Amino acid sequence: MKKEKSRIILILVTSFIAILIVSFTAGKELYEGRSQSLASFGLIHFSGYLFFLLMPVEMAFVYYLAYFNDFKMIGVALATAVLAQLIDYIIGLSVRNVVIQRFVGQKRIENAEKNIRKYGNLTIFIFNFFPLSSPVISLVAGMLKYRFVDFLFFSIMGLCLKYFILSLIF
Repeated sequence: MKKEKSRIILILVTSFIAILIVSFTAGKELYEGRSQSLASFGLIHFSGYLFFLLMPVEMAFVYYLAYFNDFKMIGVALATAVLAQLIDYIIGLSVRNVVIQRFVGQKRIENAEKNIRKYGNLTIFIFNFFPLSSPVISLVAGMLKYRFVDFLFFSIMGLCLKYFILSLIF
């Protein structure tokens, strides 16, 4: 019971932080009648790729495409996503499993670990290509001490393809 209450509180706190980030960036620009900025997109996108603040970053990318050209958007999206995933990977390397399990949950970690062990690089690519929980995969890759060069390469490939296709469609 106590574990469930702390998990609910954690979800509420992280949701509150995500709402604040969006409110003080895109929301503030909308309320003030200013056009959107790459900095606000970058902050939202970076935050969405941190494992403890899961946000629909693909929707933000599509929204901001109306304000900026495709190449700027893809560049900012790649830079912020890779930076956040590197942080997730490093946290996975350095933080004890018990602490991470409280944030993410044992079942999600076990599923991610099973997929990485079974499919390896394909898992990293697929989770970055589709709007799946790639921050959790990054975290677990760090926990498993997955080969960093492979992790980075397949993350970038999946992200590049995802944002290139999104920019073509929208």
